[in-house]
Amino acid sequence: MKQETTTSRLSLGTGFIDAIRYWEPRRLLYNLVLVLISVAWVVFSWPHFRESLTWQHCWMLLVLAVLANACYCSAYAVDILVRCTSARGDPGRWRWALWTAGTIFAILLVNYWIADEIYPFPR
Repeated sequence: MKQETTTSRLSLGTGFIDAIRYWEPRRLLYNLVLVLISVAWVVFSWPHFRESLTWQHCWMLLVLAVLANACYCSAYAVDILVRCTSARGDPGRWRWALWTAGTIFAILLVNYWIADEIYPFPR
């Protein structure tokens, strides 16, 4: 009985290490996409955002970046959950689909946040 528990712990640890090896390199691309969208908003509507570039707003952007990366960590929970089920399938396919869906969702949130919460306020 004890040997079975140790084996399942090792496989869970191995699965987590495998998840880290897969997800962390893609975090850079995820962040790059979100940064490019944010920069594009500022560049293409520069006169409107000129007054918003203050230290206070930079701190708010830092908080939003931390929140975006915290949301990215939810991929680990899904990855481990799928690995624990019997319907694992090809990890390359569902991981890629999960990354794509999460990135598209983040793009939609970034665009909404900028267009609705930030863009109307600078005068």
